[in-house]
Amino acid sequence: MSGKPQFDESAVISAAVNVFWRHGYAAASISDLTEATGLSRSSIYQRFGDKDGLFLEALQTYTERVLQRMNAVQGSTARGRVEALLRAFLPGALAPQRRAGCLIARSCTEAVELSAAGQAAALAAIAQQREILVKILREGIQNGELPRDADIDALAWYYFGVLQAVVNFPYAGADLESLSRMIDVALAVWPANDTPASL
Repeated sequence: MSGKPQFDESAVISAAVNVFWRHGYAAASISDLTEATGLSRSSIYQRFGDKDGLFLEALQTYTERVLQRMNAVQGSTARGRVEALLRAFLPGALAPQRRAGCLIARSCTEAVELSAAGQAAALAAIAQQREILVKILREGIQNGELPRDADIDALAWYYFGVLQAVVNFPYAGADLESLSRMIDVALAVWPANDTPASL
């Protein structure tokens, strides 16, 4: 025997992502995970060590998907890229298969239930998401869309907060139209650059 797992690891991890996304880390039981993945308890423990090991791989997979989606947005301007990024995560017609909520945000809210490694992974995922916005905003300064003294740190947190609202507020009853209008309002506060580019 080769010693390699006799199952589709990517399918197992994707199934685990859905369990942790739906229930959260603390409420996700081994029974939930065995049912969703089709693995026995012994197979989960043999391959992933424990629930925490499986969670870490599931969170990594989820984070990679989110970052890929964020980095894929297109726009001719920095403002256009921020708008495209926010709208890419709208529910309903623009993303019909996407469940509301965010595994990364959920993991951060229950950080006390996570191992040190789990906490570090969740915080690193948040930092990576926010860094994408920071990069876009810095490009906005470079191309003259934003004033040179624009508060990039605050703007990145602000638009990241809007993104989290887009992803999570459907749980609170926000529909596609309401969230779309919220994005319009958020973009309306984009700081104007009153200084000519040549100065």
